[in-house]
Amino acid sequence: MSCKIYMDHAATTEMLPQVRKAMEPYLMEEYGNASTSYEMGRRTREALEGAREQIAMLIKAKPEEIFFTSGGSESDNWVIKNVAAEKKEKGKHVITSKIEHHAVLRSCEYLEKLGYELTYLDVDAYGVIDLAQLREVLREDTTLVSVMTGNNEIGTIEPLDAVASMLRGTGTLFHTDAVQAIGQIPLSMNQLPVDYLSASAHKFHGPKGVGFLFVRKDRDLPSYIHGGSQENGKRAGTENVAGIVGMAKALEIAVEEMQVVRPRIVRLRNYFVERVLREIPQGRLNGHPHKRLPGNVNFSFEGIDATSLLVLLEEDGICASAGSACNTGQTRISHVIEAIHVPKNYAPGSVRFTMGRETDRRQVDAVIASLKKNIGLLRGE
Repeated sequence: MSCKIYMDHAATTEMLPQVRKAMEPYLMEEYGNASTSYEMGRRTREALEGAREQIAMLIKAKPEEIFFTSGGSESDNWVIKNVAAEKKEKGKHVITSKIEHHAVLRSCEYLEKLGYELTYLDVDAYGVIDLAQLREVLREDTTLVSVMTGNNEIGTIEPLDAVASMLRGTGTLFHTDAVQAIGQIPLSMNQLPVDYLSASAHKFHGPKGVGFLFVRKDRDLPSYIHGGSQENGKRAGTENVAGIVGMAKALEIAVEEMQVVRPRIVRLRNYFVERVLREIPQGRLNGHPHKRLPGNVNFSFEGIDATSLLVLLEEDGICASAGSACNTGQTRISHVIEAIHVPKNYAPGSVRFTMGRETDRRQVDAVIASLKKNIGLLRGE
């Protein structure tokens, strides 16, 4: 059955018509290579640099601090692997958290195979990193700390200001994966105290396969893909001009409409949470109750298998996702749900609902009705 009610905006978002319209010229008539010197190439170069300037303006950065990538995973890999390698004379100790996106965690595991020492910070029951532990494990040879802005599964927003204060004066660089946060909450690089920030267009109604990496001026950034001189010699390869233009347009819309869209989604989220916890027995909210991404709701239901529940929801035309992964017929609890110590009788029933700009109360009411019906069925009530 098709998705009549889409509640998985943390996975991806629908590209806006305005974004598609902005991209169309660079998919058809303006197809020139931005590295060429003739007029068609110059026009695409102007569009590329215009998008860079626009994104920089929207996040209060400098154009030379924006590097285009294929998305959040590439941006995370670029920073973690290459900055760690560049700074290895200072030391080979890197710190991250136990609830990061797999792009960060797998990159850190790669470093471990190369002989780096990794420290994975614990989180509390809400998914907030342990700042006291960070203070204890921070060392002179710590080269990089990577802590996400907002968690993709449970929505908790991390205390980046507190982390940055702890790192100030240590020479340790600070990266944040902001893929779930950018376009959802205000982010200003002249206030957010990080050295590197990863972003992906398809999370804020832009095209897939394009993102950017913010690199604060004068910070180290070794070349990632070698070849041509694109992206100031840091990332070779012909640029995805249409995607980059679309990303800039999508971010422009997200930032311009945030003051209206964000409060509305927060109200819907709070309504959703209040009703589910009141009307469905043995349910719990995962993540921080207030310091969380606007549209993120993650519930665990006692005695429920999330995969079975998702199948029944889809039969009702509702698309959501699980806080666990199905692996060869076995339900494996996600690393995030494990890290926040959801009780064993609740953890397999973890389901994530993420709302977007088009979600309305009628849809939320339909999801609640479906949850009540199908949880009752699974419990044999």
